[in-house]
Amino acid sequence: MVARSRGPSGRRFDFHSHTYLTDGNESATSMWLAASRLDHRLLAITDHVALEDPGRILGQLHAESAAFTDGPMATLVGVELTLLPPRRIAVTARRARSAGAQIVIVHGETTAEYVPVGTNRAAIDSGQVDVLAHPGFLTEREAELAAANGVALEISGRSLHSRTNGHVARLALAAGADVVVDSDAHSPSQLLDYETAAMLARGAGLTPGQCRVALERAPLQVLRRCRGR
Repeated sequence: MVARSRGPSGRRFDFHSHTYLTDGNESATSMWLAASRLDHRLLAITDHVALEDPGRILGQLHAESAAFTDGPMATLVGVELTLLPPRRIAVTARRARSAGAQIVIVHGETTAEYVPVGTNRAAIDSGQVDVLAHPGFLTEREAELAAANGVALEISGRSLHSRTNGHVARLALAAGADVVVDSDAHSPSQLLDYETAAMLARGAGLTPGQCRVALERAPLQVLRRCRGR
């Protein structure tokens, strides 16, 4: 069951979720319907892609997103580039965009599993990536480059990836990088309503004012960049 607690109507943005096309549990339609019931303003579906052709997944997601074009909630169709050799991130991101990705995020150097060293920096330097997901022990230099290159840094709602949320938030804020709060939901029940996302941000060390920026202003910046590419 999807939680019903609500914050300011229509203000929840989430740039990271999955469907059964990769490792999620339900369809994109189910995810978008659940997000709509939680008064999301936007939910991006970002299924996992490595070096395979992303066209099949993106085609299916675009077909399902057509049902939501007239509703109050926006959709984004994209990919999460996952466990790639860092040197292949930029070219794979460009290929995903050519295949129809409206947003590209990268599976960052989480402490929950092995991710090739250098993934964070390659994603930030690529010029193709919108959000660096769960970047683990992000460095100060990486945070500075993310700010300079317009790459948002994620505070993760997924338990195994959330261990370093405080570290990521501290470095991102010090560098002036955008911070966004994403669910990394694999089922409708894992989506975060506004109040839960705000508590997650506060737990990562953000002040109430910084929470509002992370939940409202920074996501609008990400959305503008996605639509302007």
